[in-house]
This record gives sequence, structure tokens and C-alpha cells, in this order.
Amino acid sequence: MRWNNRPSLAISLVSILTLAAATLLLSAPSGERRISIYSAAANYSLPVLVRNGVDYVGLLEILEPLGSVSSKLNGQRWKMRYNNIEGEFDAGSSRARLHGSYVDLPSPFLLEEDHGLIPVSSLSNLLPLFLGGPVTFHESARRVFVGDVAVHFTAQMSDAAPSTLVMNFSSPVNPKIATETGKLHMTFTHVPVVASGTPTLAFNDKTISSASFLEANGAAEITIAGKEPLFASFSNDGRTITIAAAPRTPPPQPAQVIPPAPPVASGSAAPHGPHFYFAVIDAAHGGEERGAALSDTVAEKDVTLAFARRLRQELDGRGLKSMLLRDGDTTLSLDQRANLANTAHAGIYICVHADSEGAGVRLYTALLPAGGENRGPFLDWDTAQASSMAQSESSKTGLAAVLQARQISVRSLVAPLRPLNNILIPALAIELVPPAAGVSGFGSPEYQQRIAGAIAEGLYGMRAQLETR
Repeated sequence: MRWNNRPSLAISLVSILTLAAATLLLSAPSGERRISIYSAAANYSLPVLVRNGVDYVGLLEILEPLGSVSSKLNGQRWKMRYNNIEGEFDAGSSRARLHGSYVDLPSPFLLEEDHGLIPVSSLSNLLPLFLGGPVTFHESARRVFVGDVAVHFTAQMSDAAPSTLVMNFSSPVNPKIATETGKLHMTFTHVPVVASGTPTLAFNDKTISSASFLEANGAAEITIAGKEPLFASFSNDGRTITIAAAPRTPPPQPAQVIPPAPPVASGSAAPHGPHFYFAVIDAAHGGEERGAALSDTVAEKDVTLAFARRLRQELDGRGLKSMLLRDGDTTLSLDQRANLANTAHAGIYICVHADSEGAGVRLYTALLPAGGENRGPFLDWDTAQASSMAQSESSKTGLAAVLQARQISVRSLVAPLRPLNNILIPALAIELVPPAAGVSGFGSPEYQQRIAGAIAEGLYGMRAQLETR
């Protein structure tokens, strides 16, 4: 990035395709360290292991997606072959033999259950020898670039009103997007965005004030800051991202007013009165908004809808009626989702997300922005959840206990994850991550059934408190 105080600004960054930096950038479970590898053959992330204060990674796991690999163990000597390149490593030794030559390692080679572990800092020396080509290693961020795999884009601040920041990519991109008061975060887990200059830019604009770049823990994030809520839209088959002020919406109706005929999304039945539904289930994304690219073929919007339908079945089987905000591949804005949930007068709102990193289930409640003023019966839109926060937290705790009892890994978190803060009733977000089988396991009926059954069981146990609020 480059500083420029002119209204029109061109920014050159580097990125490559595929999936907070305190918001989403560190969305992996607390303490989980990751390394990402980007190449023409594959883009992927691996866990980093800490041994004696040093970061290690499996060498076989690093190379396996890039070519043919094999290994064998002879006592404390570990031999491996990548294509036609042979390597020999001795447990506890800081010297390796690679293709007939010795290579010094910054820390000793380790053997754990027949797995060969090398220090992460050795990748810049070892990988070019194995791959026979250039490798760029951003060690502090743990991001490895194999060869010339970059996709460039430019970003330009428009002169016309209303103000917009337009980013044009040479290939489609699909970052994970999150918003909070005055900020929009675009996180690239499997897309190596690289700043070409200074990581922070300031704009002399009334709407968009700055753009900053950060890379850490195998991911990168671009944060756009503004003086009002911001909104990202995609066009040109994902090659263009436009940042602008979020559409202004009127404040919600007074909390005690019940509209006679609330609108509903396509594919959902209209509620007949207050508490007709026990739960509102919101499958995140949909339509033109695909959500995270969980793999080359799996989009977040498809996983969330499949799970939402299964959760509805589980709740219906327990006599708890639920409403799907979308029961097809339809597009709903965050404000539309909040308005639909608020007018349904259900007992609880549940939003479903999915991520390709980590394990188990993550449960979120809202992280409300500071400020917000209620005037009589009118509620501040960005802090509407305040009156239900205690029940939301209690519900999150109850669901976490049921998941743990069923041996399902679960983490309880808070996040500025809209539209949670706009919801009047108790509200949670459930983020699914793939089982041991990897992203393909998202489609497993057994996997979805196990989690949906546990969630439904937990909600059934707390139905009395939620139905009588």
C-alpha cells in the first residue's frame, strides 16, 4: 500500500485464490498455531506444534499435497523421498542430509510416533531444495509462497458521491467478511494477500477513513475503517469488491408492537402470532453471497442450509416448531434477517455458520458496541440484544454443556457478529468446523445428525425458560 492524500488512490496488493488482527484473523481456537502454504498445486493450512519453545511442523504433511512422498524409519534415522529427492534426518540432530548434501537446521529434528518434525524456521532452506524452485517464507506470519502464485488487484477511492472503495482482482476472490461499528474486516485464510508497501493507508474522505493490512498465524486481513457502518458487495464474478456506507434502514418498531402480518423469507410459513415458533434458524449467507470457500467445491452457504434443515427436523421431532429464514438459495441482508427474526416473536434466534479450520463447534453470543441509546419504547438498533444478553449467555452455557456431554468439542465465544446485536430475543451463532475427515465430512449425515441432535436436546431442556420470556 502507498500513502496518498488525493481523493483518488491506487493500491497494489498481491493475493491468490480460494477461504478478526483481533477479530476474525485469529478465529482458530485460542492458542492454535497454523501455517499456510500457497502453490499452483494446492493452498492449505497445517497445525504448528510447539516443542521446547520452538515451532515445528510435519515435513511429510508439508510436501504431501505438492507431489509424491514416502518415508521409512530405521531406528532413530528417518528417511523420506519427495518425487526424486531423498532426505535423511536423525532424531535429535541439527543436521540433515538432502540429495547428497548436508543442511544445517536451526533446531534439532524430532521424531514423534514415526512422524518427522522439522523446525518451521528451516522451511526457507529446505523447501527450495525439495521443490527445485523459489520459495518465499513470511516467517513471522507463518505463510509460505511456492513459486509465482500471486493474483494482483488494485483498489481505488472514487471521487463521486457516495464514496466507495473499489477493489478489482485479476481472479475471483471470496474472503470471510465481518463488520463491527465503523470497521469492515476481510479475512483471507487460503488467499495470501500481501501489501506492496506501507501496511496502513489514510483517506481524506468523509465515509472511509483508512485501510490497513495485517498477516499473522497463517492468514491475512484487510480492515477498512469508516465514520459510519460499512458494507461490502461483490460483482464481476467475484473479481470486484466495493466498499461503501451500509444502506440506511429505519430503526426497528417499538419492542411491544406486534405487526399483524410480519414478512417472511421465501420457503417459510408465516407466523400466526407471538411465540408461534419456538426457534428462528438462520442459515448464514445464501444466493450471491457464498460465504467462506470451505474448499474448491464446498461453499459455506450450502453447509449452513443443510445443517439448518437438519436442526429444524430435530426440533420438530421434539415438538418444537422452528422457522427457517431461508429454505433455499436466496439472498437476505443482515438487516432483513434481524427484522424477520424480531417480527417472528420466537423464543430464540440461532444463526448457523461454518469454517474450515479447527475442530468441534463454536458458540457465539453478541459483543455489543459501546454506546447506543434507548428512547422510551424505541430500541437502539445496534444494541437491541442488550435486554436478552443474560438469557443468550445462559442458553450458550446450556448448549455447551450438552455438547460436551456428548463428547463434542465446543468453545464459547463472544464476537461482533451481526445480526446478533440487532436481535431482540435470546440469540446465538453456531459455527461448525469439519470433523476428522476434513471439509468433505461436512456433508456426512452422521456428523450433522450428531451435532444437530445435541443442539436440539439442549434447546428442548431450556424450552420452559425461552417460551415464557
